[in-house]
Amino acid sequence: MDNYSQFKEYMAVCLEKFKEIDRKETIRLVSHLDADGICACSIMVKALNTDNRKYSLSIVQQLTDDVILGLSKEPYEHFIFTDLGSGQLSFLKKHLFDRQVIVLDHHEPEKIKLPSSFVHVNPHLFGIDGGKEISGAGVVYLFVKGLNKAVEDLAGIALVGATGDVQEDGKGFLTLNKEILDIAVRNGKVKVITGLRIFGAQTRPLHKVLEYCTDPFIPGVSGSESGAIQFLHETGIQAKNGNEWRKIVHLDQEEIKKLVSGIIIRRLGEEKPEDVLGNVYILNEEEKESPFRDMKEFSTLLNACGRLDKASLGIGACLGDKKAKERAMASLVGYKKMIINAMRWFDENKDGGKVMKGDGYLIINAGSDIKASMIGTMASILSKSTKLRKGTFIMSMADLLDGNYKVSLRMTGRNGIDLRDVIKRIAEKAGGEAGGHMYAAGAMIKGEKVEDFMKEAQMVLESRAREEVVN
Repeated sequence: MDNYSQFKEYMAVCLEKFKEIDRKETIRLVSHLDADGICACSIMVKALNTDNRKYSLSIVQQLTDDVILGLSKEPYEHFIFTDLGSGQLSFLKKHLFDRQVIVLDHHEPEKIKLPSSFVHVNPHLFGIDGGKEISGAGVVYLFVKGLNKAVEDLAGIALVGATGDVQEDGKGFLTLNKEILDIAVRNGKVKVITGLRIFGAQTRPLHKVLEYCTDPFIPGVSGSESGAIQFLHETGIQAKNGNEWRKIVHLDQEEIKKLVSGIIIRRLGEEKPEDVLGNVYILNEEEKESPFRDMKEFSTLLNACGRLDKASLGIGACLGDKKAKERAMASLVGYKKMIINAMRWFDENKDGGKVMKGDGYLIINAGSDIKASMIGTMASILSKSTKLRKGTFIMSMADLLDGNYKVSLRMTGRNGIDLRDVIKRIAEKAGGEAGGHMYAAGAMIKGEKVEDFMKEAQMVLESRAREEVVN
């Protein structure tokens, strides 16, 4: 039996333990606030609803020792954690050792012995890389899909979670995500097309899509509205239809060919100039030109809901609630404003004391100037900047206003460096809890340890940057 078969067999055994929970009991459900966490929670909510279960749910930014201590004081005997928990097993064991706990996660787990009342479902335990092959939402989906046929229909939502965790780069999903995709395609929920690997095809005017496109970067077009409009004129594509701005989804096949050729020509000086086409994942039952139709746009909208403390709207949207969808779309405007404000703050402070620049790294301490839930987004945007050398570490941090600081770590370009290892090394020396993925890692530290953490970060990031230059 291979690793994948063992993983699925183990999940089936764990599902039987879940079924043994008395339906009179209220289950305490806790999930992460990013797109994957919201998708994971939505799938579990659907499963609990269809199984006639009572539950109380919370979405959290980080599962800290203090958060788990607070949960332990609640009157619940049964806890389910989705898209988090594997990196906090010691805290869960310390505070919830006498409760029944189910952890459904894909992050790299702590290696500790758990009480018999704990169920821990994680692909890493079977030698499967949860950072690449399956998301938190995917783990929850595979765990509960056998519970009810209605749950199987949420395969597309599991893949939105995987897309939010950047587990697809335009070339396809890997093994377990691919299995979920096959289910979604077979059930008519998702279709895969080859298209331009550009964000906003469903919702943004064509010239704006090109102006804001940084992945791939288009010389003379990215970052310039006039450059984007001029580019369309040169390629013979009308930017407007009457008074209406056109979108990529409005273009015919001939115009798409012109657009692709034009972008490739502009990118001839770039590495892999032809790397602009890839898989685009469409949710068939969603309205055309809505942010819910394209998986990448859907995941961005869910991130917006989470970062704005409106995760309930994201859950409602995943479950098809029309009013929740409308309100979720409205929240996207507020999210964009927060991103603009965060980037403006960085621009105004990049040469000051709050931004530390070194050889191969950038450390940003936003304090309370930027909402802590936005610093990961800011770091991700900066990691795609063409103004920073490839291989530059970007660490951003902000005050959670509860005595702790949130830290995010990203890197320009994908160099094969596991950012989890980097931030763990810093956190271990300076005191803090670290976790995340290979390409997007984070930590939580005490406010009084910020200076120590930054000093350690300087040494570690500079050392790792030097290693990369040598290699």
